[in-house]
Amino acid sequence: MARRAPKLVLLFSGKRKSGKDFVAEEIQSRLGPDVCTILRLSGPLKEQYAKEHGLDFQRLLDASDYKEMYRQDMICWGEERRQTDPGFFCRIVVEGATQPIWLVSDTRRVSDVEWFRDVYGDLVQLVRVIATEETRKRRDWVFVVGIDDAESECGLDQGVHFDWVITNNGDQLSLEAQLEKLVQFAESKL
Repeated sequence: MARRAPKLVLLFSGKRKSGKDFVAEEIQSRLGPDVCTILRLSGPLKEQYAKEHGLDFQRLLDASDYKEMYRQDMICWGEERRQTDPGFFCRIVVEGATQPIWLVSDTRRVSDVEWFRDVYGDLVQLVRVIATEETRKRRDWVFVVGIDDAESECGLDQGVHFDWVITNNGDQLSLEAQLEKLVQFAESKL
């Protein structure tokens, strides 16, 4: 298995509607897609779940009501997979990644962090994207029992040291300054 090792792996975590994907996409747009790829652990999970349940995989990828209808069951299904093989989705998502910088935009569990650290060691940096509840509500977030209090949302709330914390409350100047520091760090690894 000839795979090019990355020079930097940034694992992004944060609550629903904190802007994890947005921040990852902003970083990728600055570094360029030839240098930086976004990997989503939920991609292979959703693809496999869609296959096994006869659902529309593309619709599970977007921020739609369709995805929300299946979210809770999908979380349970994914947890069952992880119980038997904690690195299952991690291994799938890195297949074929050739860029030197990887952004894993939806790291949610300690087992995900442990897998990436075991495989890529010091190349791994943890990035927490935070936004106030008020900001998340403006982005249409509503607390849902069984989702917002599940491991998929709370697994990295405690006991994890984040190398970077990005505050994403809608202040563009503040966000820009934070992103610039992270981009400069990433560029130093090339």
